[in-house]
Amino acid sequence: MVINDQYLEMSYKQNTRSASLVQALAAGGQAEHPGTGRRQRRAMETRLRLFRCALQLFAERGFAAVTVEEITEAADVGKGTFFNYFESKDHVLGVMAEIQLGKVREALTVSEHGKQKIHSVLHRLARRIVEEPGRSPSLARAFISSYLTSEGIRTVIASNMREGRRMIAQIVAAGQQRGEINPRLKKEKVAMQFMQTFIGTVLLWSLDEAPVLKTRIEDSFQHFWRAVAFSGQKQEP
Repeated sequence: MVINDQYLEMSYKQNTRSASLVQALAAGGQAEHPGTGRRQRRAMETRLRLFRCALQLFAERGFAAVTVEEITEAADVGKGTFFNYFESKDHVLGVMAEIQLGKVREALTVSEHGKQKIHSVLHRLARRIVEEPGRSPSLARAFISSYLTSEGIRTVIASNMREGRRMIAQIVAAGQQRGEINPRLKKEKVAMQFMQTFIGTVLLWSLDEAPVLKTRIEDSFQHFWRAVAFSGQKQEP
């Protein structure tokens, strides 16, 4: 796939649409927001329906085998409607990456408020970032496959992952300042280890599907925390 300037330049309008989709999904998929009119609500409902139908088809058939026409048929809208909300089929998975980034941003905000222990903030984040790819092993495989085969998706995801690592490093720094995380560790490397731990966990789960992902995530987090916790810190359940 050749990436042109138009693809790489995510316009303000497209970013706004993606942000709205991320917010709706974070709110449990509710398309209604205070202060929005009927037209805006209908647009959000259509965007959500297209996104969910696309993910379902990717999980069933694989990313490469699914066409835009099949997505719009499953969502019961015209083909042209798809491009009102997504720049391309690749961009659907790019939005999934934006959803993940939104969860990291939320975790950073919680850590800055200082009301929760960093252990709890990172533990919750670990569970939340696997929600979308963890809906089914086949969807996780489709996501990983698209990352390997599509240069466009790699570009979007790589950018989001860099930003995600930066924010996780800030959470780690807060943990070091509060005496929860070993201050001798480099925050950037701890952030990288956090991401590698859970990306690897999803990958292995998608291959053999056992034990259940929730169990794998819990085990992975406990091993991660033991490696970074400041000596003398009690392990939380």
